[in-house]
Amino acid sequence: MFRFLRRAAFKGPNIALVLSSDGLYDAEAGIEDGYVFDIYPLRSRRRSAGYVSLRLGESAGLYYLGHIGYRVEPAFRGRGYAAQAVRLLIPLMQDCGFQSVVITANEDNVPSRKTCEKLGCVLESVVPVSERYRKLCMGARTKCRYILDVSE
Repeated sequence: MFRFLRRAAFKGPNIALVLSSDGLYDAEAGIEDGYVFDIYPLRSRRRSAGYVSLRLGESAGLYYLGHIGYRVEPAFRGRGYAAQAVRLLIPLMQDCGFQSVVITANEDNVPSRKTCEKLGCVLESVVPVSERYRKLCMGARTKCRYILDVSE
């Protein structure tokens, strides 16, 4: 699916997304397929500022992980790169058939929660993470589930 992405990059005013891997599959997490893009600031395309991922599927694991994941390296934080990266992927989310996607954040991860708010996400709920999925969620006991409407 979407093999053309190997050569393509999504480009915004401050960042470009370059496909670093596709065909993600994780049976434990219930990820059927997905993509990971490196985030490159346009001023310095030599060093990745982090990544954004789109996970396809629906499962109990994805209930806690969400469809979208991101990480911005400390030297690049505070510039809104995560929100910009997610926005750049909205056409891909739509092509994958999504009307909405889930983004989760740990309750104490204020920057990630602010990213969700900046994107216009709606906080669906704060859910306790089942013991079975805590390792998958790196020990988190609760997750904030945000919904991002990506319908046209």
